[in-house]
Amino acid sequence: MLRPSIRNRTLLLVLCTLAIGLTLIARQSYSDARHEIEELFDAQLAQSARLLQGMLRSGMDATGLGELQAALDEAVRYRHDAELAGHAYESKLGFQAYDGRGRLILRSSSAPAQSLLELLGGVGEAQAGFHDLRLGDFQWRLFLLDDVGDGLRILVGERDDVRGELVGKIARRSLLPDLLGLPLVAVLVWLAVGWGLRPLARMAQLLRGRAADDLSPLLLAPLPQELEPVAASLNRLLHQLNQLMAREKRFIADAAHELRTPLAVLRIHAQNALAAADEAERERALRLLIGGVDRTTRVVGQLLTLARLEPEAQALQRRPVDLALLARETLAELTPLALSRDQELTLEADGAGEWRLTGDAAGLATLLQNLVGNALEYTPAGGRIQVSLRTLPDAVLLEVDDSGPGVPAEQRPQLLERFFRLGGGEGAGLGLAIVARIAELHGAELELLDSPLGGLRVAVRFPRGNAAAPSLSLG
Repeated sequence: MLRPSIRNRTLLLVLCTLAIGLTLIARQSYSDARHEIEELFDAQLAQSARLLQGMLRSGMDATGLGELQAALDEAVRYRHDAELAGHAYESKLGFQAYDGRGRLILRSSSAPAQSLLELLGGVGEAQAGFHDLRLGDFQWRLFLLDDVGDGLRILVGERDDVRGELVGKIARRSLLPDLLGLPLVAVLVWLAVGWGLRPLARMAQLLRGRAADDLSPLLLAPLPQELEPVAASLNRLLHQLNQLMAREKRFIADAAHELRTPLAVLRIHAQNALAAADEAERERALRLLIGGVDRTTRVVGQLLTLARLEPEAQALQRRPVDLALLARETLAELTPLALSRDQELTLEADGAGEWRLTGDAAGLATLLQNLVGNALEYTPAGGRIQVSLRTLPDAVLLEVDDSGPGVPAEQRPQLLERFFRLGGGEGAGLGLAIVARIAELHGAELELLDSPLGGLRVAVRFPRGNAAAPSLSLG
């Protein structure tokens, strides 16, 4: 099955339109030519009748009419015998002349032998003017002229095949240029369509010639107006694919980088357990192995979270969220961890405040878990972590303070980078990077400041409406 082609379809439509148009024009031309030729022949019939009327008005008696008839017959015979120049249509034209009583007084040798006047209804019934009459195998066109003053009735006629043959010749000659010109027009249209579709063919050729891994934008200039949306859409798609592949490569590289060391440590712990000399040493190696598995699981979870938060990787499920209720639930989950480290974890929020905003509940919970978990990790035993919520006219402000060692101002920008770890923390260096991405998706402003407790303050300002333009401030 042949594949559809824009060029072939366009060419077919144009040629069909031309063919239909030329057919309608030829039909109308044929109709007009036939009408004009018939008008011309009718005028010639009327003129011939007038000439005969002038000849017979001279008061010619019976003898004169007989001599005139003999002269007409002799002229016709002489022309045939001598083969004088003439026209084949002469034998298809004729006339008959009658007196006032309907008697035939003069006729041409080419006229029918019957009395045309009687065939038209007789002396009293035949009306002056044009008539169509069937005689034998031929149709005749007749013109009857009444000369009331001289008592004459003159009938001039011609066979219809004279007109039909002439009309056919004229029509054929008028249609012949169209028939001969149609192939030439088809070739010109084919060339014109090919020239018009050249930019599309060039774009198709460029796409076919590109390597499979070439995601660079299409550069076509000049580009027709109709192809600009196509090229723009293709370039946008190529850009999105390029970003997607870059994210996948970055994720694979990050995962390989972060998992290589924990997996090597897990192998060492497993080998130590196998080579343990006693039960106590084996139990110690297995506990270290379990701890390493937990850390590796946490790294994998954070990597997956970061992958889901990549641009366009997953749309946020936005709905009204009570940030105060979400904060209480999150801190309730993390309180046992704080108690195990002898740390104080508190939440300060005005009970009468309006904490509702539009956002993704799962993403906001992850943001809180990472902020509080990061503060718990870097705050020493006996330290304090405080989560505060404040209402603003158009936003909700979340602040997480800790009494840890703090972060110098010049190092704060690096905290938002992936896999950056400060000090001896056991995390993967992804917590604040995840927080920054969630804040960006919610159109929130993120600030890293000095905390009144002596450590680091992370402040996130959430707008109450949908996400706006995000911004970061590092204090």
